[in-house]
Parts: sequence; C-alpha cells; structure tokens
Amino acid sequence: MKLKFLGTGTSQGVPVIGCQCRVCTSENPKDSRFRASVMITNNDQKILVDCGPDFRQQMLINEEEKVDAVLITHEHNDHVIGLDDMRPLIFRYGRDIPIYCSKRVGDEITARFPYAFAEVKYPGAPSFELFEIENKPFTIGNTEITPVEVSHYKIKIFGYKFKNLVYITDASYISKAEKEKLKNLDCLILNCIRKTEPHPAHFILPEVIELFNELKPKKLYLTHLSHHFGTYSTEENKLPENIHLAFDGLEIDF
Repeated sequence: MKLKFLGTGTSQGVPVIGCQCRVCTSENPKDSRFRASVMITNNDQKILVDCGPDFRQQMLINEEEKVDAVLITHEHNDHVIGLDDMRPLIFRYGRDIPIYCSKRVGDEITARFPYAFAEVKYPGAPSFELFEIENKPFTIGNTEITPVEVSHYKIKIFGYKFKNLVYITDASYISKAEKEKLKNLDCLILNCIRKTEPHPAHFILPEVIELFNELKPKKLYLTHLSHHFGTYSTEENKLPENIHLAFDGLEIDF
C-alpha cells in the first residue's frame, strides 16, 4: 500500500495569485502546492482522498488514470469542487463513482452538484453513488479504513486511518478519545498552515510539535501548508527529527 500526495497546499494554493513573496516566486517545484489531496493505492485499487479544484491537473501530472472510490474529509470547496472533473473516468467505467462521506457532507455535495443526482440527467453529466459513513471502521473493497473525527474550527470532519498511517487535514483540535487512534503510528500526516501566528481552524507548527511529542509517531509529515510557512529548502532542515514537510508528488510506502 502506498500514499501519494497529489496536493499539499491550502485553499488558495501556492503560489497565491498576485503574491510576490519568496515562497510564491520560488523556482523550487517543492514550493508549488496544489490544494490538499492524496491517492491511496492498495494493489490495483485506487482511493482518492478529497477532490479539489486542482484534481484534473493532479491526475495528469501524476499520470494517474483510475479512481475506484473517493473519500471526502469535509465539504469545503478546496476538498470537493473538482468532482465534476471526474467525468472522463465515469464515462470510461460506465458506472457511478462511489463517494464515502458523512451525511452532512453528502447533503452538501448533492446541493452543489444537483445535476449529478437528477433522475433524468442531461448527456455528459457526472454520476455518483453516495455512501454515508459514521465514526466507525468500514471497508472499500479490500481496504480497511478507520475514520478519525477532528474539529475544523466549529465543524466536525474526518481524517482517515489506513493500516498504521493516518491522514488528517484541516484540523484545529483532536479529542482525547480520538487521539487513542493516533498513538504509536508508523506515519502521521497532519495539517500545519504556518509556523507561529495562531489560526482558528488549523494547527500551526508549535501545536503540531506538541502532538508529535504526545503521540510519538515514527514519522510525521506536514501538509496543507500556506506560503506563510517558508520555502522548502529553508524550513525542512529546521524541523525536529522525524518531522518533514510533505510536497506534491511525494510517495510513502506503508
């Protein structure tokens, strides 16, 4: 099983439109970040986690040609608005794409893409099958998945655990009960929007380091990074041992 980072940026992406900071003008490809998304590969099965506005480019750049199912963490646009671009896959497969998410998220997807769920669809419309999940383990094919409920400001969203790896994005708080799922992991992937200034909806670096010391994963990767964090070449070497900056295209075997 492996995880590939298709995107590691915030909702604005990096570079940010019109910004001339040293990150946004960097020539290092590791400083260019699509909106946050990962692809889980389990043998021949492909599970996409979140489908934002960069989905089409992410698939083309990474030479990915298949999605068997989509897991959605939450309903914000940078995590769902690319679903319409799944049409070429839907047409090729000749079937609905299954989407796994909470009821609240499913209701939002239905409201934003009503044409995908119409009884009589116009030619060329996408089509999805929604599967409602709760905070308990489930399977997609032969892949076992455990949701991890976290808080993103005032809403509850899901991270996901695959084997001994957990992927969490857009979190600002994790309860004691949910932390039990995160202890002694081989790999924890966690959002970290910037280094110092507190954010109401996202972890910042001191909070992530505190969690790393508490949960003790073997490795921790930072994702959902903004241009305020700094350049990859400058900041990667400043991090504590076994904490790393993720970047678009990075693959992790687990």
